[in-house]
Amino acid sequence: MACQSCATGKDGQPKGCKNNGTCGTDSCNKLTVFDWLANMSLPNGEEPFDWVEVRFKNGRKHYYKNTENLTLSIGDIVATQAQSGHDIGMVTLTGELVRVQIKRKKVDTKNDVLKIYRKASQKDIDIWSEARDREEPMKVKARQFAIDLNLKMKISDIEFQGDASKATFYYTAEERVDFRELIKVYAKEFRIRIEMKQVGFRQEASRLGGIGSCGRELCCSTWLTDFRSVSTSAARYQQLSLNPLKLAGQCGKLKCCLNYELDAYLDALKSFPKTDTKLYTEKGTAVCQKTDIFKGHMWYAYEGEWMNWHLITIEQANEIIEINKQKKKVASLEEYAADLTVDTKTEFENVVGQDSLTRFDKPKHNKKRKTNKNRKRNKPKKVEANSNTNTNSNSNNQKRRNKKRRPNKNKPNNNNENK
Repeated sequence: MACQSCATGKDGQPKGCKNNGTCGTDSCNKLTVFDWLANMSLPNGEEPFDWVEVRFKNGRKHYYKNTENLTLSIGDIVATQAQSGHDIGMVTLTGELVRVQIKRKKVDTKNDVLKIYRKASQKDIDIWSEARDREEPMKVKARQFAIDLNLKMKISDIEFQGDASKATFYYTAEERVDFRELIKVYAKEFRIRIEMKQVGFRQEASRLGGIGSCGRELCCSTWLTDFRSVSTSAARYQQLSLNPLKLAGQCGKLKCCLNYELDAYLDALKSFPKTDTKLYTEKGTAVCQKTDIFKGHMWYAYEGEWMNWHLITIEQANEIIEINKQKKKVASLEEYAADLTVDTKTEFENVVGQDSLTRFDKPKHNKKRKTNKNRKRNKPKKVEANSNTNTNSNSNNQKRRNKKRRPNKNKPNNNNENK
């Protein structure tokens, strides 16, 4: 979903910023909303809702009242009310869905009323784009000034107001920072009104964007708007290893996606007995070592025999616990584990004519090597002494000559026939 300036032209090439919808100048892919009521008409006598949703740089959104009764649609560039001057943003939602969003986000529509002045003219857009071009070189200088003053803070982003009269500096810091001297340096260098705004590490990642470990864009920069607290217990419930390198996201905090399937895991774990519950048998006391939520299996080991694990189902574990509550003991876990047979051998059938899956396991024998070995075996042994080799060769030559000189008995004698 992209804005009108990023739509494709007649020749199939993208217009506007020419980034095919991933806008580098106005973040078209961030926090987009699908208006599923756009094709539906209002009932007779009903007037359209006069509030619109406007998005600014990197997903910042506000709600404004259309007091001038402008015909606005998604993608229009508008000039909106600000504390001083005006700001430039893009309309992302109109109609009845704006009413739903205002109600969900609990926006005060009586006291905090912000207005839309007009649709942005070409002059407004030129001033706005020139101000946006100044942000990157300005951010490099701002970070250097903070380093020179030995301030433990990071300037993550800079956002200009639409009329280029004010710049907001977003920064992250773990502790409180006294940046009064820094503001004086900024005002002297940049000649503009400065506003400092501290954001969290999650908000910083949502503003800057990035690619997650799943290979997709970050959820916080594309659709996630509310940041819920994530704890390590969510990883424990899902049987994940507590590796901070794998559980941390781009922001350095725990991944937000750990909460996505947490409710499903909690519902599944209700039927499981607690892992700290011990099973008492006549053979000994068994302690839980591992659980498989998907298959409903649990592994137990006797105290002192930690290397021997016994696999039982959750129904069998609950049955043993009920027997232990009656102050009775079962004979052993082997009786329950014998009932559960696990087929570890998987056979594949050659249904569609494909080759065997183990065709690469057997090493291939080279036929050429065999023939070379046979040739070496059939060769005559070398004679050690030179004198013996000479005598043998002479005798062989003599035999060949004698064979040539011997007369053939089968041939008739021509001399006798003439007589």
